[in-house]
Amino acid sequence: MYIAAVILSVLLALVFLAAGAPKMQLKGAVPDGLIEKGLSSGLVRFVGVAEAAAAVGLIVGIWWQPLGIAAAAGMVVVLIGAINFHAKRGEYGDSATRNAAITPIVLLLVAAATAVTLAVSL
Repeated sequence: MYIAAVILSVLLALVFLAAGAPKMQLKGAVPDGLIEKGLSSGLVRFVGVAEAAAAVGLIVGIWWQPLGIAAAAGMVVVLIGAINFHAKRGEYGDSATRNAAITPIVLLLVAAATAVTLAVSL
């Protein structure tokens, strides 16, 4: 089970680092789009920092599982917020935005699986 925990942790950390870095710097299409949709630049930057911190926590959590579990749980909280944001904007019902809105749901499942596999491998 430990190998699965490591693989999930690394993959999820890479995804969240790639997602968080542009938001932290407020550079790129994603942060600009979030700001255009009504989020403040401070909130976008905060989400980026939370995503990057969770990625670092997952990597360190490979060696110290309690931190990895906490990082994965933090990712679940961030992803619930993202799902709520997409739902309030009606993006699940719009075929043009549905694919992007589904991503947080998939990542939520991966983050939950990562937390469980890390907990089981203690």
